[in-house]
Amino acid sequence: MKAQPAVIVLAAGRGSRFLGTDHKLAQRLGSATVLATTLRHAVSSHLPVVVVTTETFAETARRSVAARDVVVLPEVGSAGHEELGMGHSIAMGVAARSDASGWLILPADMPMVRSDTLREVARELDEHAVVYAQHKGVRGHPVGFAAELYSELVALRGDEGARRLVARYPALGVEVDDPGVLIDVDTEDDLDNLRRDAAQRAGDAPQRL
Repeated sequence: MKAQPAVIVLAAGRGSRFLGTDHKLAQRLGSATVLATTLRHAVSSHLPVVVVTTETFAETARRSVAARDVVVLPEVGSAGHEELGMGHSIAMGVAARSDASGWLILPADMPMVRSDTLREVARELDEHAVVYAQHKGVRGHPVGFAAELYSELVALRGDEGARRLVARYPALGVEVDDPGVLIDVDTEDDLDNLRRDAAQRAGDAPQRL
């Protein structure tokens, strides 16, 4: 069977801009948490999924993916691990699925990215080194990287993520009818807006008889 691109869900950040009492990934969004919703959509893509997280969310991740596909990192900023950040998370996730034909980087605080969007971006990695989803011309997530960039991805460190790779290689923007590629939960206001939109969509849905 031909190898597929893997979705790397990044769930190891501190979420410092979210000022609620609980971590933003633990906040309720409908019947599930933000993290569980993101994972549900990722798994529904039928692509391999790796979750890079901390012990806080490891059990939640294991309810959605196999234990071998959960990479548990120390908490960011903990003693002796101050250098950890998004770049390190990406490197660990890519290394965990080194046999994939590419990798789609999806922040865990983007619960509205649809599974078909993940598949659309993944398809383009056969022909392009870097691919990203965009909505109405605005760049969003996921960002995909082809297998040829493996050695550079696993060498990432710090908190810059993969921005240098995106800038260095020609990147293809895939236009998708999915506003979720632009929606993250950074603040309490973001979460309130998302809940409001979800409630409105539920109210507009036709009622079953």
